Amino acid sequence: MPPARRRAGNTAATRSNQSTLSFGSQSRVTKPSVTRSTRSQKAKDLESINTSKLEKPSVDDVSEPQQASVTPIEPSDPDVADLAVKEQARTEVPQPLSEDDEKASKTTERQLQQYWKKEEAKRRGPRVHQGDLTLHEQILRHFDLSSQYGPCIGIARLQRWRRARMLDLNPPMEVLAVLLKQDGDIKQTAYIDELLS
Repeated sequence: MPPARRRAGNTAATRSNQSTLSFGSQSRVTKPSVTRSTRSQKAKDLESINTSKLEKPSVDDVSEPQQASVTPIEPSDPDVADLAVKEQARTEVPQPLSEDDEKASKTTERQLQQYWKKEEAKRRGPRVHQGDLTLHEQILRHFDLSSQYGPCIGIARLQRWRRARMLDLNPPMEVLAVLLKQDGDIKQTAYIDELLS
């Protein structure tokens, strides 16, 4: 069966008095174009560029090439942020012992291991990337990455623990025990802070 023919006068455009688009050759729309430059104009432009390059500058105009100083990055050169965090830690340690400090000093290695086993039991899988770290460093890195105790960047670990305690965020006593037991052996900056600096 052949397709049905439409009636010419019964379209929506005719009923609403809307003009229709015509795609014929008379309704062609083009972008405005930039006037083409003649070949002689391009040649003149090239000549002016070439002549300016050929002119030799005087000896006074030429400056010595500047060389960037290359300084090797030395790992022994302490960062300003690292120095500030170490200074914070030095001022925190000699303060008089509080009740929390006394409780933490009575924490044994066995209690630390039990705490860490409980923390590991909360995870779905083992911490494969921390296989070469000591128990104390694992506890401290876990504390660094626990965001519920506040930001860890730019602050000493001990000061962060005490700030969390002051704000009643209940930081683990085991972290304070590790921080107080090994003053000089452990780094006071968070591991993330070391990575970012």
